Amino acid sequence: MKALKSFTVRPQLPAPLAALDRLSSNLRWSWDRPTRELFIMVDSQAWDEGGHDPRRVLAEASTERLLELSTDPVFLERLAAADAALSAYLDLPRWYQQVAAPNSGLNADAPAEFDSNKAGAIAYFSPEFGISEAVPQYSGGLGILAGDHLKAASDLGVPLVAIGLFYRHGYFRQSLSVDGWQQERFPDLDPHAMALELCDGVRITLDLAGETLTAQVWKATVGRTPLYMLDADIPENPESLQLVTDRLYGGDVEHRLRQEILLGVGGIRALRALGIEAEVFHTNEGHAGFLGLERIREHMSSDGLSFDQALAAVRAGAVFTTHTPVPAGIDRFPRELMEKYFGSWAAACGISLDQLMKLGHRPEEATEEPFNMAVMGMRLAERRNGVSALHGEVSREMFAELWPGVPEEETPVGSITNGVHGATWVSAEIAEVLSDSVGENWQWADADAWQSILTVDDQVLQDARDASKVRMVDHVRDRLRSHGLAQGRSSSELEWVNTAL
Repeated sequence: MKALKSFTVRPQLPAPLAALDRLSSNLRWSWDRPTRELFIMVDSQAWDEGGHDPRRVLAEASTERLLELSTDPVFLERLAAADAALSAYLDLPRWYQQVAAPNSGLNADAPAEFDSNKAGAIAYFSPEFGISEAVPQYSGGLGILAGDHLKAASDLGVPLVAIGLFYRHGYFRQSLSVDGWQQERFPDLDPHAMALELCDGVRITLDLAGETLTAQVWKATVGRTPLYMLDADIPENPESLQLVTDRLYGGDVEHRLRQEILLGVGGIRALRALGIEAEVFHTNEGHAGFLGLERIREHMSSDGLSFDQALAAVRAGAVFTTHTPVPAGIDRFPRELMEKYFGSWAAACGISLDQLMKLGHRPEEATEEPFNMAVMGMRLAERRNGVSALHGEVSREMFAELWPGVPEEETPVGSITNGVHGATWVSAEIAEVLSDSVGENWQWADADAWQSILTVDDQVLQDARDASKVRMVDHVRDRLRSHGLAQGRSSSELEWVNTAL
């Protein structure tokens, strides 16, 4: 049985520490080392045991500790510097405003909370976002890439808006039993305890086979980039619909279909409810592909376009990134489910169910075959890409038949090799070397500034590498020890951990 009401208690910060709340609310702390060090100074144990979450550190900090810090001149000086750095990061022009927009005629006015009604906004849809372990809404590489994408967009000043779902139980956590068997558990996540803000008054509704689903919207601020996450776990919905956003990649085929309808169709409606008029719609894998169907419906109902005209208009502003190199990894939905959930959509658009199914079928594929989300992604996008040069080749081979008469090597599927967000993944030791040589702002330094890295002494690099390795080994040993103790093993049984690695 669900609790009637949940609430989160937070301590009252002394006035001199008010900036801690602002710093903890912007997920830029996840890649800004000076900000993270502030929260470690507040309570290093809470930082380590609480998943490196500033919100939890503040929630668990004692009144005495906060009062002590409020009169600590060293801490207050570092707090003021971090707060000023965040303000500068949010307000000052970045690469997009200085270089990209002026040279391309795009809108250059894109500060942290940019006016989304102006030209140039990009809507980025993904089923998961790996920004920080403090916001566990990811399972693996797809989410980590999406999280790094938002961070990079923020650093560059690109006016990007992200759309996802908020899963109340995230993705399963793994552990091993005493007998060595994998165990799974799904955490209960409280969005009020995270660096999330409820968008008051913003609700979207959509029809799911005759049932009305209502979703609220949470906002995470990732540097300069807003991430909006739809949440169906609210009292307005019956329990069956509250469960639509229960777990990432959970449930049966119909459950997945409902999630993807909420992400795609609901995501477009959330943008409208928020007053955001994006010009480009980028889907990270096929999970959000139904956004294209919603945009077709909008163009037909609002602009008076025919189905073919609306399809062309949607395609002109769409980008599709495919990650899956094998057909078995692509979502496919049976015809009967597509009819159940999109039969009324097809009728409203004046097309048959067979015509709808063709959007997710390869040429000559029987109409009874399942609806392929990757095929629809390819058909509804003007730009398509794999995630490496080799994957681009594989994707051109996989989808060549969608363009009959075009040589396979000319199939219009390009490639953009996955990268990582440097400031997130570079170790503290290497980051210090880069700061000393390239400069404090090495993350966005130009090519000329990076030439100075060639002058760094080899021993300096080796020392940094060795220090990183020692820290990694210590971390692994701590994890092994804590896991063993949690299984009920004695300290004597775990002595081997001291020499592991």
